[in-house]
Amino acid sequence: MTMVRYGLIGCGMMGREHIQNINLLPQGQVIAVYDPVAELALSAAELAGGAQVCETLDALLAVQELDALVIVSPNDCHVPQLRQIAATRPLPVLCEKPLYTTPEDEAFLRDFAASYPAPVWVAMEYRYMPPIALLREEMADATGGIAMLTIREHRFPFLPKVGAWNRFNLRSGGTLVEKCCHFFDLMRLILQDEPVRVMASAGQAVNHKDETYDGKAPDIWDNGYVIVDFARGARAMLELCMFAEGSRYQEEISAMGPRGKIEALVPGPGRFWPEHLGEPPVPQVIVSPRVPKGPRLIEVPVEAELLAAGDHNGSTYYQHERFNAVVRGEGAPEVTLADGMAAVRIGLAAQESAATGRAVAL
Repeated sequence: MTMVRYGLIGCGMMGREHIQNINLLPQGQVIAVYDPVAELALSAAELAGGAQVCETLDALLAVQELDALVIVSPNDCHVPQLRQIAATRPLPVLCEKPLYTTPEDEAFLRDFAASYPAPVWVAMEYRYMPPIALLREEMADATGGIAMLTIREHRFPFLPKVGAWNRFNLRSGGTLVEKCCHFFDLMRLILQDEPVRVMASAGQAVNHKDETYDGKAPDIWDNGYVIVDFARGARAMLELCMFAEGSRYQEEISAMGPRGKIEALVPGPGRFWPEHLGEPPVPQVIVSPRVPKGPRLIEVPVEAELLAAGDHNGSTYYQHERFNAVVRGEGAPEVTLADGMAAVRIGLAAQESAATGRAVAL
């Protein structure tokens, strides 16, 4: 196979980012799109260079030339759409996070993982941000074995979405699922271990308090702390604040061990950086040994073309590059259905812990 021809399910902001990055692949082309909002589908089709617009998911699945699918729909649509794809035409799939939103979905996904005949890749873009990838390469030498891992995200509020689906726990799974499954995936990946206990405190302090949709006020949280204990003794912490868009760096990841500390600093989307402040900050990795003391700073610039293609520091391109190779028969998914389920499982436990005030065992 010399060209992978994609069908895109969901044509909102993130759907457009997927199109822009597929457009950069020498062996990728979006040839069909589906979204229930016709204007979004038409705009995405144009961005893809003239893709076919399908009025239903069934119509998209009937496009015979398709080689793979990308699911970029609202969170609560992922499982129903995977069911429909499995029953109709089981093509290779890249499915956006979170893989699911309610515990009841996991039984289906376990059966799906065991029976689906084509590769499925869960989109965890943060793994592929260049400074985070470098942290992963250097962390063993820098730390001597990680005992503590801290992830801090200080960012902008949830952006407006069609139907305001991301304003409510019912459709999104809650902030600690919708937003934070990325970070729980990173915890498992960096520590190469499984969680045993989750403790969380979270709430809605600032954002969306003056909004109503069909008479309902948003219940989505905008801040929180989550502590995760892992089986081999390491502990990890997430600090989330979604009213801190004035920060120089959006994500800061620190891994500490007996030998020292390593950090990755990741700026937010360049389009949000104020022009009067000049060029946006460059991603960094900082290695801080205990002996001899003295931090070593490494800049990790991202190609301008990749920065222009989305809001995730080039990671969406690197992810697609690997998924494209899998569809062409080279290798296997790096982010599996099991990974996607594990990340959501931690997020759901964090939601429960914050709601009840009790630690949740996994």
